[in-house]
Amino acid sequence: MNIRKYCEDDYKEILEIYSKSKLDELQFEDADFELLPLESDEKRLSQLMESDIFVYSEKKVIGYTAVYGSEIRALFVHPNNRRKGIGRKLLEHVLTNLEPPVTLYIAKTNHYAKNIYFKYGFEVVEEFKTTYNGKSVLANKMVLSSLNG
Repeated sequence: MNIRKYCEDDYKEILEIYSKSKLDELQFEDADFELLPLESDEKRLSQLMESDIFVYSEKKVIGYTAVYGSEIRALFVHPNNRRKGIGRKLLEHVLTNLEPPVTLYIAKTNHYAKNIYFKYGFEVVEEFKTTYNGKSVLANKMVLSSLNG
């Protein structure tokens, strides 16, 4: 396992992971979504780049997470490397360095990821409408109030 801070050389691999993963979190929505590449999504790209980014690499980057303050802004694992514990390792890595409350925002229908967050003690505290590439999405704000469970 190699979790390390992001460097500029990781940029292309992060864009690839995002492009192969972003629509997966929206797969159970009623609408069909078209990918807005990260490099074309000014808001998400600027939020990512102002964050502390950590990558999981094995010869190349296969997962990453981004944290801003106590907010987890991104956690993506390349589809070819899922179900191997990489996302959990990235989550545990950032949780060891954050002070509660820790927040994150997630599509309401992204049950697989939400179940992982529930196991770490996160709770849904708010539901709201947002958009992705011009289409409406119901989202949840999740909060981890204590690192002691």
